[in-house]
Amino acid sequence: MTRETPPDGHLLNETEWLTLRALADVIVPPSEKYGVPGAGDEAIAKTIVKDANYGDKLARLIAALDTLNTMAQAAHRADFVLLHPGQREAVAQAFREEEPAAATLAEQLVTQCYYRDDRVVASLGLELRPPMPEGYKVEQGDWSLLDKVRQRQPFHRPAG
Repeated sequence: MTRETPPDGHLLNETEWLTLRALADVIVPPSEKYGVPGAGDEAIAKTIVKDANYGDKLARLIAALDTLNTMAQAAHRADFVLLHPGQREAVAQAFREEEPAAATLAEQLVTQCYYRDDRVVASLGLELRPPMPEGYKVEQGDWSLLDKVRQRQPFHRPAG
């Protein structure tokens, strides 16, 4: 069951909460194929707000959500959350073009919180554990691909 209002003690009002969840689902939609929620999932959205609250990001996130809603109202006379998926995509794209700093903040918060969610980590085939002290195995690539770069003449001015 999805919650239609922010959790008790939440830092966003209802409109901001619903807009955040709708925008997060535009950035990373749910996938039945991989069995993962979208980034607008309640638990992930709570993490987004929590992370934004650690620094000066919460006020900027709220301003970004308000701007997104203003753009939705101007284009479709409805809040972002009430738009059809195609309309949300179009408004989100316009938001990204017209407000790149705000869009980047939202994208960074959404993606970093999404990929920390245990359900998402498990769907990627990774173990649900911290990377240290055991680490993860990384396949070695073909280092000979860098030979041309190593043989190239320096293209920068020497320091000093």
